[in-house]
Amino acid sequence: MTMIPLPTSIDAMESLLASGDYVADRSLSTVLFLALKMGRPILLEGEAGVGKTEIAKVLAKTLGRKLIRLQCYEGLDVSSAVYEWNYAAQMMAIRLSEAEGGLDRAQLEQNIFSERYLVRRPILDALTPDVAGPPVLLIDELDRTDEAFEAYLLEVLSDFQVTIPEFGTVKAPHPPIVIVTSNRTREIHDALKRRCLYHWVDYPTAERELEIVRIKAPQSPEKLSAEIVAFVQALRKQDLFKVPGVAETLDWATALVELDAVALDPKQVSDTLGVLLKYQDDIQKMQGSEIKAILDEVKVNVKPGQLGV
Repeated sequence: MTMIPLPTSIDAMESLLASGDYVADRSLSTVLFLALKMGRPILLEGEAGVGKTEIAKVLAKTLGRKLIRLQCYEGLDVSSAVYEWNYAAQMMAIRLSEAEGGLDRAQLEQNIFSERYLVRRPILDALTPDVAGPPVLLIDELDRTDEAFEAYLLEVLSDFQVTIPEFGTVKAPHPPIVIVTSNRTREIHDALKRRCLYHWVDYPTAERELEIVRIKAPQSPEKLSAEIVAFVQALRKQDLFKVPGVAETLDWATALVELDAVALDPKQVSDTLGVLLKYQDDIQKMQGSEIKAILDEVKVNVKPGQLGV
């Protein structure tokens, strides 16, 4: 299998992302290019739904690399994220050895703590050579874990290796492409940030979001797409507990197409607000006159085939 080469310029990185249907601004393309060029992990922070996880998926797809995803959660530990031993198989090997009266204790210990009994979890798997090239390791929503696990990652992100007490140090022959994401529910420690290049992924501009809708929801009529984007952009200016991300914009466009909508109307917007907003208080706040006020603004600003907000 031929390894797909990494982009050699920022323009090439923009083209690579575009080939994977990802609409990136220049600053994101720049930091991704530098991360690949320098062999450094990249920490992407931003609100949920702005497209952080999608970046890793697109890189894996366009570079032909394996995507290894570690979904973080509270209580995540080394045995789930890095490695563990196949204890059942080890116990069987010990009992067989005892029954046969063969191996001495030192030899038995060396045998049961060998590659044969090692269970590779996502991080250790990402350090394993691959014919298609180093994989893309996505450490998703790191802010959901505790500081102890974050501290464990320091060796991984600086030296691309893990130390297994019974086995030794496993080091990647070529560093994987590491994407770390955070929704910033807590602050990531400075020690980890220093090991990464950093980029804040913000909500897109109206023009860029419309381009995203055109690519990801091409079945949506042009006028409807423009009105959807204008409405969502206006929603993000409201005092809501959780404003909609790009993922919700795309879901809403798909939902409205399924309802045969060609333009926004107050009843359909009210009936489908649950696609955009995920908290009842936010939905209640936007019902009635609030929806009408935003729709009136949208209708004035959006012309056929043109977005104006």
